[in-house]
Amino acid sequence: MISYYLPSGSKIGVGFQAHEMANALVKRGHHVDMFSACSPVEGALYEHREVALAGSLRTFRFAWALRNAGIDDYDVLHAHGDDYWLWRRRARVHVRTMHGSSFEEARRVPGIWEKLRMLLLGFSEVLATAVADVTVAVSPSTRKWTPWVRRVIPNGVDTARFHPEPARRALVPTVLFVGTWRNRKRGAALAAAFQAEVLPALPEARLEMVCRDVPDDPGPGVVPLGELSDEDLVSAYQRAWVFSLPSTYEGFGIPYAEAMASGLPVVATPNVGARYVTDEGRAGVLVPLEKLGQALRDVLADAAARESLMQRSAARVEKFALTRVVEEYESIYRRLSLPRGSR
Repeated sequence: MISYYLPSGSKIGVGFQAHEMANALVKRGHHVDMFSACSPVEGALYEHREVALAGSLRTFRFAWALRNAGIDDYDVLHAHGDDYWLWRRRARVHVRTMHGSSFEEARRVPGIWEKLRMLLLGFSEVLATAVADVTVAVSPSTRKWTPWVRRVIPNGVDTARFHPEPARRALVPTVLFVGTWRNRKRGAALAAAFQAEVLPALPEARLEMVCRDVPDDPGPGVVPLGELSDEDLVSAYQRAWVFSLPSTYEGFGIPYAEAMASGLPVVATPNVGARYVTDEGRAGVLVPLEKLGQALRDVLADAAARESLMQRSAARVEKFALTRVVEEYESIYRRLSLPRGSR
């Protein structure tokens, strides 16, 4: 398995998904080696192979370094990115998962150099579809820039870990956010909407933010949680009443599925990931940013509405159970391992 990112070095969702999938495969009897630029993850069940790098443009240099990283002769090579230079076959089966579209991110990210970097990564994603035996998208919208990619397998959530625990619910209305204060996650915009619309109606309400870049004084009602351990993150989901992540873009949006698995209604902006995970708003509330505060206030104040959303979320999130996702990938590994005439 290849993933530049891992939870030990980054909070990017791709790394968490690669880590969770590798652990799940080991539990199902497979041997997994993870090639990554990040250090080993505490508690990982798989073997770790660090690809040491230094300097700038690390993701591009990581992809080049993989050419000589000793990845030959595996039964399966499963890449979560950065496999676009691996033209020579190195494993019997080569699978690539597309976790989003860098072309879509390039449309929204600020700064000319960052836009250029995203465009280059977008072209690398196109190259990757030619290198792999099978390319999988994590949502239908991820296929927009590579419509020849036909297979969709969503990201997976460990529903044994992320599950409702009503006894842990906070006594006061609590909104949970997982992301960054700046840029496309729009934590600052959420805090402003919360303070303008929710607090005047529900003065005891809290906005808990799992976020590393919250300013020292984020204003009334906002509780910075910083980085959390896996156990504390589960507790934060179980404590909250509502989850909100108003991103401009998510290829999938793992936190939406984690929240739904934890029994939380989701209130979000209609980015492509939120639309897919909430089934176009049928299992959540999707509103434009200017109406976010009002939507949060209404859901927090209406117990019946929250209960209805929780029931719809529980039904929808079954599609994203990690065991189901891993089984779908195993079926691809096995099918591609067969002689061509018998696939």
